[in-house]
Amino acid sequence: MQSPSSGGPARESSWQWDGETGGGEAGEDVVAGGGERSRPSRRRLLAGAGVLAAGGAAWAFGRSGVGGALPAPEPTRPIPTALSGPTPLWTYRGPEAMTPERLTDPPGRPLYLSKNGLQVLDPAKGTPGRLLVFDPPPSRNWPSDLDTLGKLVLGPDHLFTTFQGHVEARHFTDPAADWSLPLPDELQGQTRLSGYDRHDPGVLYGYSWGRPRADGAPADNRVFALRVTDRSLLWSVRTEQEEQPVTPATHSGGHLLACVRFLGGRAELVVRDAATGRELWTAPGEEDLRWCVSDAGGFLVPDGNGGVRALRATGEPAWTHSPARGDSRRALPPLPDGPQVYVPWDQGVVTCHDSSSGAVLWSCRLPFPLDRRSRPLTGDGRLFVPGTAVGGVAAIHTSTGGLGWTFHDSGPGKDVWTLASDGGLLYAGHDDVLHALPLD
Repeated sequence: MQSPSSGGPARESSWQWDGETGGGEAGEDVVAGGGERSRPSRRRLLAGAGVLAAGGAAWAFGRSGVGGALPAPEPTRPIPTALSGPTPLWTYRGPEAMTPERLTDPPGRPLYLSKNGLQVLDPAKGTPGRLLVFDPPPSRNWPSDLDTLGKLVLGPDHLFTTFQGHVEARHFTDPAADWSLPLPDELQGQTRLSGYDRHDPGVLYGYSWGRPRADGAPADNRVFALRVTDRSLLWSVRTEQEEQPVTPATHSGGHLLACVRFLGGRAELVVRDAATGRELWTAPGEEDLRWCVSDAGGFLVPDGNGGVRALRATGEPAWTHSPARGDSRRALPPLPDGPQVYVPWDQGVVTCHDSSSGAVLWSCRLPFPLDRRSRPLTGDGRLFVPGTAVGGVAAIHTSTGGLGWTFHDSGPGKDVWTLASDGGLLYAGHDDVLHALPLD
């Protein structure tokens, strides 16, 4: 999570593809079981409306872009094969590099996001299904930390975006289940969605900001919540400073909504009542609040020394875990898992902590380094940790911290692996390939 700045590029650019080839230069392929081939057919976060308009980077999903499978020209590059770890049930190869960092949450099904659009894949075979296209096309430098307009929010069956004063819901497989909701007048400015609450009922959270008024009054900045079940505005509250809900959007135990508020050169954590939007408490945002994670006990944020600080649901400090003196490692966004919290570190280490006390239960060194794009997942008693394209994906036994298999392929790449799961399969990909791995 980054605060806005008054000039210069973002300090940490996110997944920018240098020398990216255009779509269609390489074909898409699906490899069943690794064998026979078939070729089926603002300024950081909130810089203000002025910067975004000047950049001309605004885009949204077209309401009529149903589309189908991408074209399948003859492939011109070798298809990667698994060199270690479990054998993929299938491998999908897209025509251009993925940009999964545009998603606010990992999907619960195989989805391939690139400049061409969001390609939905068949979980059983990896064949392309519905393609959700962009209209108008995204800017050439997309994705970029300078473009907050490209963040995509996923629900269980829909992809949500805002477009021309509406919230657009695009179903992954059934065009007849698409819907559009006009936004109220108070949200007709620059409006973006931030996250989806998967608890019942499903709620979309977002923020909007306006231009400074001529009379010197502050801009009409707002945080809002939309209820998906009846497609209605749940609440909308005005904020004096720029503020954005974080993802994951809510604290599951206390029905709290975490937001980051930008105060010039610093940021702070704001916790609101998820049902009404009422502000409950605030806390300092160390390290520009570069990430914030919620769990059943409260919230996890940077501690200011490269480590982790846990806050209770009331805002009171719970525990802090910092690197030892002289240790330069930095904590990446933790992954809560019931009574345990897994903390990945940029130097290729994962520590497991008791979620109540912060005590270290085990530590596991990985055979590859990590960076801020590495987002682990849990499943079947294991923690799956993505590393560099060359490093692969490691499976750690959550009960002991013992290192299990490591999966990697022979394909070249320059980006970290990304993970998603539907509970039965683990979808692991990098650059232009996506593998379906069995969890059992």
